[in-house]
Amino acid sequence: MSEAAISNTAISNTDNSNTDNPDTDTSDTDTARPIKLSDQYPPKFSSVEEERIDRKNRLTATFRLFGKFGFDEGVAGHVTVRDPELSDHFWVNPFGVSFKQMKVSDLILVNHDGDIVEGKHTLLNQAAFAIHSRIHKNLPHVTAAAHTHSVYGKTWSSLGRLLDPITQDSCAFYDDHVLFDDFSGVVLDVTEGDRISKALDKNKAAILQNHGLLTVGNTVDEAAWWYITMERSCQAQLLAQAAGQPKLIRPEIATLTNKQVGSPLAGWFSFKPLFDVISQEQPSLFD
Repeated sequence: MSEAAISNTAISNTDNSNTDNPDTDTSDTDTARPIKLSDQYPPKFSSVEEERIDRKNRLTATFRLFGKFGFDEGVAGHVTVRDPELSDHFWVNPFGVSFKQMKVSDLILVNHDGDIVEGKHTLLNQAAFAIHSRIHKNLPHVTAAAHTHSVYGKTWSSLGRLLDPITQDSCAFYDDHVLFDDFSGVVLDVTEGDRISKALDKNKAAILQNHGLLTVGNTVDEAAWWYITMERSCQAQLLAQAAGQPKLIRPEIATLTNKQVGSPLAGWFSFKPLFDVISQEQPSLFD
């Protein structure tokens, strides 16, 4: 799937069920008006409150998906989204609530000082605050960030190296992710969050050596999708290296493919089917 293919995909905003019948007169019916996906990104909202609800819904859906995919590890892992009105506040999962049981009503709003200013829960994961508060503070272009201790991501991180361009999917991270090789135990100090955000800079992802993966995006959808596909890319490379010597995609082709599958639009739209499925399977997430 390329950015060009995605951006030029037409969505019909009318439903004409008779168009398959050549004998049907459709002259008096509405004509479908194709809309390019690129016109739908970034998503637009009629109010701050509508945007806040959408961000919280998608954040909670991300937790349910991460739980479904087995990315949870006890109480470890956190995903955040910046509040659309209070730019120095972010929504995050409360400490000790399972990804698999997360509801919108469980989310807590935290400021950059670590104060919980909204939400029924009173426990905040200090590692979540130390990492994410600094990412949101130091990188204003980042709206959402995701980090868990998923199996293949943390396994790959122990090798202390970047992903290679061995598949179309992994090219989403070609020249667009970094290695943070300064592991110093559980991240409880915001100064390490500062170092992580400095290393991350304009990239969409970081491999935290001996720790796991971290992805960011302009929307929750992007941060979530980049995490999911990066975890799978780690799995693919581990399997390929166990079987033999993977053949690398040529640099110029990897660069081209990155532009096709690694754009913000591609990340945003790739999350859509997953959001649709989890919304239908687990509607309680919206409680």
